Amino acid sequence: MLKAGIVGLPNVGKSTLFNALVANAQAQAANFPFCTIEPNVGSVSVPDDRLKALGKLSSSKQLIPTRIEFVDIAGLVKGASQGEGLGNKFLANIREVDSIVHVVRCFDDSDVIHVSGSVGPSRDAEIINLELGFADLSQVQKRRDRLKKQIRTNKDAHLEDLVLERIQNALDLGLPARSVDLSPEEEQVVGPLGLLTAKPIIYAANLNENDLSIGNKYSEELNHLALNEGAEMVRISAQVESELIELGPIERSEYLKDLGVSEGGLNGLIKATYRLLGLSTYFTTGEKETRAWTIRTGMSAPEAAGVIHTDFQRGFIRAQTIGYEKLLQAGSLAQARNNGWLRSEGKDYLVQEGDVMEFLFNV
Repeated sequence: MLKAGIVGLPNVGKSTLFNALVANAQAQAANFPFCTIEPNVGSVSVPDDRLKALGKLSSSKQLIPTRIEFVDIAGLVKGASQGEGLGNKFLANIREVDSIVHVVRCFDDSDVIHVSGSVGPSRDAEIINLELGFADLSQVQKRRDRLKKQIRTNKDAHLEDLVLERIQNALDLGLPARSVDLSPEEEQVVGPLGLLTAKPIIYAANLNENDLSIGNKYSEELNHLALNEGAEMVRISAQVESELIELGPIERSEYLKDLGVSEGGLNGLIKATYRLLGLSTYFTTGEKETRAWTIRTGMSAPEAAGVIHTDFQRGFIRAQTIGYEKLLQAGSLAQARNNGWLRSEGKDYLVQEGDVMEFLFNV
């Protein structure tokens, strides 16, 4: 399951946003399973209208969406890398996530105290980014110290040290680890370290409801920062997300329309996460269930089959494939087959976004 860690300075709306997101996910998908694993962890269904349409087409007994887990990372303050706040607990939690949602305050409100005395998106983002960088630098230095004894006799240790040296040089300059261009093999070498600044970042500009549709000077500043870093930025409002919890589907849609936006914050964050991580969705469908599967964009058919079960990848023969829209046009799998629209794809086929697939394999 995908994991996204939500970080931010105190009083930026981080925990309010987390609580609203998981509550809204429950309200939007009451027929989907929902669980709060811990007080600060929420597992939510990824909204996808295609799943419902396919389920209706196949008269499926069950719809199984793909899921994403949001982790509200507590204790992040200046000095967290040295153990301030919840320091070590924060670092342990965040090393396990796939991406970081960095909530930055982009609204003025005299009733909500700002830890730095004023709203400053770039400054606030830098405080957290520096803490992540300091933590990574300490970890890289410790790892290189341990490698010193092995470098002369161990080729793998020598390679790891060379990669870590490049990352350390970047961190010394205040740059994140993700700014270092690594080959897939080099990424595997340093992957076990779980470097914080190697993780993709989505900046969530927390706005008041009046600025949600077009943003303001603060969100523009944050967007400029995100563009320079090759990160994503989404506009979101913890205030609006909290109010959406109490509304039914029709009221929710009308409220968002009045605000000039087409969707709530959960959808925006998930879409940004998929773009940033390079993810796609394919489907399997039948009378028993219709299910969404998350894969890395560019995966081959056997690799995509392996997401369901490793046996499917090992024994892969071929895949019966049709695009989502083409299947809806046919009205049923049987009619699509009669029309000659079902394709038989082999091991070299690269799965496309929205493919509906059935795998044939040897046990």
